[in-house]
This record gives sequence, structure tokens and C-alpha cells, in this order.
Amino acid sequence: MPLRHRLLAVVVALTWGLNFVAIHLSLQQFPPFLLVALRFAVIAVPTVLLVPRPRVAWRWILGYGLGFGVLQFLFLYLAMDTGMPTGLASLVLQSSAPFTVLLAAALLRERLTPRQGLGVAVAVLGLAGIAVHRAGLDGGATLLPVVLTLCGGLGWALGNLSNRQARTDAPFRLVLWMSVVPPLPMLAVSLVVEGPDAVVQSFRGLTTPTGLAALGGLAFTVLVATLVGTGLWTWLMARHPSSVVAPFSMLVPVVGIASSWLVLHEAVPAVELVLGAVVVGGVLLGSAPARRATTRPHAVHDTRPAPAPARPDAPALDDAAEPVAGR
Repeated sequence: MPLRHRLLAVVVALTWGLNFVAIHLSLQQFPPFLLVALRFAVIAVPTVLLVPRPRVAWRWILGYGLGFGVLQFLFLYLAMDTGMPTGLASLVLQSSAPFTVLLAAALLRERLTPRQGLGVAVAVLGLAGIAVHRAGLDGGATLLPVVLTLCGGLGWALGNLSNRQARTDAPFRLVLWMSVVPPLPMLAVSLVVEGPDAVVQSFRGLTTPTGLAALGGLAFTVLVATLVGTGLWTWLMARHPSSVVAPFSMLVPVVGIASSWLVLHEAVPAVELVLGAVVVGGVLLGSAPARRATTRPHAVHDTRPAPAPARPDAPALDDAAEPVAGR
């Protein structure tokens, strides 16, 4: 994976890490299921009207939209609405990385190298350490929000596999058309679970500080996290194995915890900073390009008879011809 592509993966982690604060602000105004529907409806309407559908089978668009758009955010937003701390949510959701690697190995037969496996293990160890520390703090997440967030991570992983299988030459259009899938199912869930009254009430008071912050959070989620972050992520997943790209999502909780501390004043103990460094180290280990083995040529005594001299009229071989590379 080239350095430029790794830097783009880091940009994705930054946008997604900051997005957890944006989600927190939006949930102060909108109920969770309606917020998911709004997030994607803002993109879906102009997409259907203006953007040509990518040359991808419908099953991959539906799989990407249902996994990444519906399952991930249904469970994530519900978990945060039921008490999951913002920084901890950004951490636990990164279970999608090991889920993706394991599912890709089991379903897509992608080979996991020992170095990649070690990198994922180190990063997961750091994530687990932060989770254990957070679980022991006063006011930490209860079991249900953690389980819900893990379900969101599994949904993200399923979306990653559909994204990978689509192998599109137009990743940004794939992101846009993926966004067409979640709005109607999530609006239906919102009307059934949250009720029409809650939906109507959420649109009142949008000019208050809380309402304006919620709209700003929604704008960041749509424009930056979804269009920029998810667009780059789809582009990377289409060009590299899932096991190489997915570990970069483990950088998201480092950004999420830091931004939660800066904006929401969530405390960040020193032990979590150390464990966050472990996560970064694991990602770098798992994604670093493998070194090519170099061997010195050994002198070999050629006992074959010398070739006969070429006839003057024989065609010369092109020494600069490039050999055909095998796959």
C-alpha cells in the first residue's frame, strides 16, 4: 500500500473520529433512527436525480447500503442514545476491523500474512485495554450499549465486504448510491419505534443553540464524514485487500477520544493515551509494506556449450523487451 494511500486512510480516520462528536450534537435534537434516515436522505435525493448509477451489480449496492448504512448506524446511534459515551463508542465500533479481516478470510479467502495478523492483534490489544479501563470508570457504559455498538461494528464489516466485492471503477458514485438504501428503511423504523410525534417534535426549535449545533453536526456528518471519508474509504477498499485497509479504522478511536475530551470535556486518563499509542503502533505494523527479499547473485560455472554464432541475416533479439508478469 503506497504511502499516499496510507495518508488518505489516516484522513478517513480523522473525519470519522471527529464525526462521533458531530453525532453526539445531532442526537441532542433528533431521535436516533430518524437521524440515520436524515443523514442519508440528504444525499440520496440529489443522487437519484443527478448521479448515474455505477456499473455495479445491485446486490453489492444493497449489501453495502444495508451493512454500512443501516446496520452500522442503527445500532451505533441507538447505543449512543442509550448512554454509550462518545469516546468509548468510537473505540468499540472499531471492532469492525477484526470482523472485516476474519470475514474476508472466511468468505473471500483473502490471505492474512503473519505481520498483518500481528498488527491487528496488537491494535486489538490496545482497544481491549481501553475498553476494560473505560468499563471500570464511574458512569461507564453498561453492557447493552456495548453490545449494540459491537453489532454496529459487525454491520460495518459486512458493508466492507460488499464494498470490496463491488470492485467499482467509480467509488464516489458507489458511496452516493449506497446512501440511497438506508433512508426508507430507517424512516419506517423511526415511525414505528420512535413514533410520529417524536419525529415532528424534533423539527421544532432548530434555531435554538441546541438545534443549530445539531444541524451543524448533521452537515459535518453528511459532507465530511460520509462524502469525503466514506468516499476515500471506498476508493481504498476497491484497490487494496480488506486486511490491509481495515486496520486503519482502529485509528478512529484515538481521534474520537481526543475530540470528545476537547469538545465534550470527557476525561482521558494517561493510561488511555498509552493504549492509544499501542493502537497506532498496531495499525502501522499491520499496514506497513512488506520488505522485498534481496539476494546476491552467486557465481555459477556454465558448462553448457557456447551458442553458435548468429547468421548475419538472423533477426536480433530485443534485450529491452519486458517479460510478462504472472499473476
